[in-house]
Order: sequence, then structure tokens, then C-alpha cells
Amino acid sequence: MITPEIVNDQYIIQVANENHLRLAETICREMEESAKARGTGIAKRSPIYIMEKMLEGKAIVATTLADEWVGFCYIETWDHGKFVANSGLIVHPDYRKSGIATHIKAKAFELSRTMFPTAKIIGITTSLAVMKINSDLGYQPVTLSELPGDEAFWKGCQTCTNFDILTRTNRKHCLCTGMLYDPEEHRKEEKKEKWNFLKESTLYERWMRIKKRILMRLNPSDRSRSKKTERELEPA
Repeated sequence: MITPEIVNDQYIIQVANENHLRLAETICREMEESAKARGTGIAKRSPIYIMEKMLEGKAIVATTLADEWVGFCYIETWDHGKFVANSGLIVHPDYRKSGIATHIKAKAFELSRTMFPTAKIIGITTSLAVMKINSDLGYQPVTLSELPGDEAFWKGCQTCTNFDILTRTNRKHCLCTGMLYDPEEHRKEEKKEKWNFLKESTLYERWMRIKKRILMRLNPSDRSRSKKTERELEPA
């Protein structure tokens, strides 16, 4: 279960529900305005689509404690759940550069990992700020060929102003950067980084036996000196 998070005693970030349906039109309108202002693309979504995500429990919404809308993000699945995308990140103009986008993305990432723990989490963006957030969460830049081959996935890019670049290059290049979080790769890295004494104690014991045999090959005078040194190092 994803618990609501209160940030800086000002905002509450939570999984969207039926109480947030009233925000769908505002969110869609702000997505469109933001895309026009930046001159780059955000795949256009309808209020109905946003409402569906809210009702499915696949969206994150941020509001003030007074219930005023602050930001939004939703998740989509592709290739029968093999891939999950955190999409449509948008923050109200009055709250940009407040750091709230980082918290929204982190909560969407948590929701994705909870609902689809084995799925690869993907994103495509032209925003350097979003790339930084993704990188901090563990995403890595990837070629577009490593993203889903599902036609429905790429159909979502048709409303983007850069769609012609994508089609002219046979989906090999675009202004967007593809990013991916692979849970399996992260599990491997965690195993490498963490040393579990209980699991690897037999190796440790073997090393100590070898070490002892080597040290015991010293001549008697060397061993006596070693024992004397050990006694001198013993605590009083």
C-alpha cells in the first residue's frame, strides 16, 4: 500500500482516487499549455483517459493541504506488464522549481515498483530536470530500440511536435532521451555491494584456515616472537 506523503508541511502527495476526478480537465489543459510554452512534445491525453488512470489507482496527485492542485503523474504498462512508464509529469506553474516534481516522480516510481515489481520502468523526455530525477532513482539512458516494441506505445507520441523526427529515423532517434530502470540489474548490483556474513561465513572460515596454515609454517623462533607480540598486544 502506498501511503500519502506530506512534504514541507505544505503539500500532500498520494495515489489519486475518485475525489480527484474534478482535476482531470485542469491537468490536461496544463499539459497542453506546457508543451506549447516549451516548444517540445508531451503526448496529449484526454480528461477521460486521466480519469481512468485515477480510478485504476495508477496515478499520483499532489495538492496543497487546502486541496489545491499542485502536480500530477500517471503510470502505463506495455508488453503485458514487462514495461512500466511513468508518464505525463506536470506541475502547476505556481509551484515549479519548488522541488515538488522530484517527490511526485519518487512516489510514481514507488507505485510502479509496488504494482509491477518485476517490470522494467521506462521514460522518454526532453527535460533535463526530469532526466536528473530519473537518474537519481536509478534509471540509465538507453537507445530507443530498448524501449517497448508495442505499436500502442509509440502511438502515444503521435500528438508530439517531434513525431516526424521519430518516424523519419525509423524510431532510432528523437529529441527525447530514453531512460530505463531494470530491477534485475539493480538486484545484481546490490548482491555485489553487500557482503552477507551468514551466507559467506564458510568462505571466511576457509580463508582463516589457510591463513593459519601459512602462519604456522614459521620457524619456532618466529612463532615465539609472534606469540610474544600477540601477548603484548592483548588488552590489560
